[in-house]
Order: sequence, then structure tokens, then C-alpha cells
Amino acid sequence: MRTELGTIMSGTGTGREAADRLCVACVDLLEVDGAAISMVYDGYSHGTFGASSAASRRLDEFQFTFGEGPCLDAAAAGEAVMAPDLNAPGEQRWPGFAGAALDEGIRAVFALPIMITSACVGALDLFRARPGPLTADHLAGGMLAAELATMPLLDLIASTHDDEEHELDGGHDDLADLDRIEVYQATGMLIAQLDVNPAEALVRLRAHAIATGQTASEVAWAIVERRLELERDEHRDAGRR
Repeated sequence: MRTELGTIMSGTGTGREAADRLCVACVDLLEVDGAAISMVYDGYSHGTFGASSAASRRLDEFQFTFGEGPCLDAAAAGEAVMAPDLNAPGEQRWPGFAGAALDEGIRAVFALPIMITSACVGALDLFRARPGPLTADHLAGGMLAAELATMPLLDLIASTHDDEEHELDGGHDDLADLDRIEVYQATGMLIAQLDVNPAEALVRLRAHAIATGQTASEVAWAIVERRLELERDEHRDAGRR
């Protein structure tokens, strides 16, 4: 498994392309149904850097939408977080994320920390439709994949520090995606439209996403593209009269 993963990561392409390739390899080698690389710092998910599929990217986005999930816990503790059965009676963690994942047909999630030196910068999330723990071999392979995930991330960081006179090969665009620019843009629009502070604007955006079964990014794009307009709080307006 180490040889196969190493060969895959030695292929052409860097940054997000390599991260996606690593996630696809995890699905093939670790007997899971999806994989995603979630970037986390300051206790928040700042974007999905790589994913094996659009469905896996969406699952990872739910952790930002609900503000909870195994990747956030793995990044905070710097340790693997295992949820072999999200539907188990004793599983009380992440009620919002777990409910969304179950609705998407996912029963098990495993989050493995991604470390750069002594700092944890994210997690490799492994999703599986059937419940049950990872085997010892698959867990070892997952930890190796999480270690290899630092390579495309470092490529991205290096690309943004190149001389501005040189072509950056999309590095800034990728970092913008990781910072969820669409969410910040939508939040700014909601501040003006709803007359609320930034924290409440983000809460309103996330609440609409949760209520409609979408991710925060999906709702944000709808607001930015003016396909969606959230209603003002009539009780708030009445209280100001």
C-alpha cells in the first residue's frame, strides 16, 4: 500500500489535482466510498482541498455548515477520530453533521489528522456507506495517506510565495477557494440586506442551509448570484419601531 500511494503521488500535477488523486486512491485502496481533505485552522474548516468525488466534497462541506464534525475534532486534538457507525444508539457526537451524513447514505466516517511539523492543518476524511471499523491495514494506509496529503498542500503554499512576476499556476485561486470567499461575500450582502452584524449574518446563512438540506457554500453562491434573498426578521424590525 505504501508503494502504491507513493507511486500515485509521484505522478504529474501538483496542488489540488494531486490532492484529488490521493483521495481517489484512498477509495480504491482503503475500501471506503469517499474521501476528502479538509483544511482546518483556528478551529474552523476553511475549505475542501481535495475530494474523490462531488459527493465527498459535499459531505466535507457539511462540517463547515454545521460547525461540527470529525475533521474538526481530529484537527483540534491532532489525533484520529473514528465513527464506525453514525447511527449507533450511543453515538452522540455531531448531531447535525451525523444527520446530514446519514441522509446522504453514509454510516461510517474516519478523520485522520494532517500534520505539518508539529501543527495540525486539517484532516483526511474517509466516508463509508456501511458501518464498521477500519481494519488495521486500512487504518495504517489511511494514516500514510494523511501524511502524503501534506505534499500537495505544501505545493500550494509554495506557489503563493513565488515572485509575483512569475505565473502562480492557480495557487491564489485555490487559496481563495479554501477561504470560502463566496461565504464571506454572501455574509457581507446579508449584513446590508438584513441589517444584522457579521456573526448573525453567518448564522442566518448556515440556518438556511441546514433547513433546506444544502451546504453553506451552496446557499452562499445562490445569494451572491442573486438567486436567493433571505427574509428580514420582522420581529427585529418591529422591536425597533
